[in-house]
Amino acid sequence: MFSLKKCCRITPQLQVVGSRSVHCSYTTRQVCKMTRVRVVDNSEIGKAAMLDGKPPKIIHIYSKIKYGVTGDKVLVTVKGEMKKAIIVGCHQEQKAFIPKFDSNNAVLVDENGSPLGTRILAPIPTFLRKKLKEMSRSKGADYTKLLSIATRYV
Repeated sequence: MFSLKKCCRITPQLQVVGSRSVHCSYTTRQVCKMTRVRVVDNSEIGKAAMLDGKPPKIIHIYSKIKYGVTGDKVLVTVKGEMKKAIIVGCHQEQKAFIPKFDSNNAVLVDENGSPLGTRILAPIPTFLRKKLKEMSRSKGADYTKLLSIATRYV
């Protein structure tokens, strides 16, 4: 009898059982490189990529650690172009009072922090308000514009 609890440890393993193989790895609260994300704003390039069935892929995370959490800035490839985005929701289990989403959600932004779309179609966590205000600079990027175009908060 195969027990899934035996193979689930901190390091990833591959367990072969009969003709099937089961891969177990430690679940994290973050997204990493090469993760596909769903664009939740109404930007033209984001809508086109989602309709083609080729959602954006994270290629770099602007963080001191190698993982990105809700509220981090990332670099994604959309339809062959590199764009910056803000992660507004993660699928993995989250800490207390941070909502878990059905998919990894992102909002595309340009270099000065203003969003490419005019409306955000998915709910935004309320704790992002504080995090985006800390990320904004007076003469640099202003990420608080994301809060003004959001339609719903959780």
